[in-house]
Amino acid sequence: MENSTFGKDILILEGFNIPSQSYIPCFILLLIVYFFIMVSNIGLVVLILRSSGLHQPMYLLLCNMSINDVFGATIIIPHVLRDLLTPHSQRVIRYMDCVVQAFCVHLHSSASHTVLMIMAFDRYAAICNPLRYATIMTHRMVLVLSVWAWVIPLPLVGILIGLSVRLSRCRWIIVHSFSCNNASLFKLSCESVLINNIYGLGYTVVLLGSSIGSVTLTYLRIAMVCLRSKNKTLNRKALQTCATHLAVYAILLVSGFIVIILHRFPQVASHRKVASVMLNVVLPALNALIYGLQIKEVRQRVMALFRKSKVASMDAK
Repeated sequence: MENSTFGKDILILEGFNIPSQSYIPCFILLLIVYFFIMVSNIGLVVLILRSSGLHQPMYLLLCNMSINDVFGATIIIPHVLRDLLTPHSQRVIRYMDCVVQAFCVHLHSSASHTVLMIMAFDRYAAICNPLRYATIMTHRMVLVLSVWAWVIPLPLVGILIGLSVRLSRCRWIIVHSFSCNNASLFKLSCESVLINNIYGLGYTVVLLGSSIGSVTLTYLRIAMVCLRSKNKTLNRKALQTCATHLAVYAILLVSGFIVIILHRFPQVASHRKVASVMLNVVLPALNALIYGLQIKEVRQRVMALFRKSKVASMDAK
């Protein structure tokens, strides 16, 4: 279908090219994953907020991750589910809806890094300054860090998307993508996108540089403290909480780098789409699972809830 077929406010989403017989199985699988993401992450937030024993900085900061995962999954998955049930010729999206989705996609991506940065700071304060931890990580500090994690990305992403919105459009097809993002927006233009590329590169360098730099320095400092410490209990607890955080961060970083690298090679567009799904769908599902299984306090309360529900069902019989 030619670019000129649709009006200026309507864009065509190329989406996934999968066999028609696979639409329903893919729809069911993706719907199950989405349901799991929503239930697990929202359930984790509710559990932390309702359990007074979990009103600790580490768990309260974890709520930001769960909220961001729900936000990110809701941006992408409902649109993909709709497209799986829609013929290729009818997979369209309004331009402003595409802009909003692109803004939300990049906000989610940026917040994923900033949330993990503030969680790394919390681990640093807990392990490197245990005697001052309660003084440092007050409820006010937790609130300030949470607000910072969400507010800092807003102007950065706003400028990123704004630079693309200012361009005139000569194309109407979102190529090699199942959702809107900044690259898909400025590729609709025939004008020079040099400024977009320069700012986009700077944005990526600042975000990843600050994220990798802060997390690396934090964990180097934690490693030094653990090596000097002869307290095995402290070291074991530090390893448990830090390993969970590092596992989530490593998955996020590797998935993000794969998407960025594959973006430079149009001939492997199908692989990039799969990597994007891993980043936007699988990671939110893994986060709640990893933290739910690895953090002893959360695991104990989840098991206690299951036992209570089992006893209640037996009493009802």
